Amino acid sequence: MLKALLKFFTGGDAKSSAVSQAGAAQADLAGFVEYVAKALVDAPDEVRVTREDREDGFALKIECRQEDIGKIVGKRGKTIMAIRSLVSGAAGRMHQRVSVEVVDVN
Repeated sequence: MLKALLKFFTGGDAKSSAVSQAGAAQADLAGFVEYVAKALVDAPDEVRVTREDREDGFALKIECRQEDIGKIVGKRGKTIMAIRSLVSGAAGRMHQRVSVEVVDVN
């Protein structure tokens, strides 16, 4: 998964079509966010990343327990800002806007 994301950041494969690259890149972004979120929390089995289409792009929603939200957000929001920055940079290569939100499952 990390190799696929690295491939996406460095320009990817010229042989693939643009449509299939965009779909794969969106799945890679969701997979990346899920991987990072699961690594940060105490209950990784309860973490879900869902995609919500919007008018100007799409949103990735991280659903987790309320106790784990602080671990994903980090001190002064630095962790979630770093995740958003990485996702936003990758989404910029697709000419899309992607937002990352954290919600609890309660």
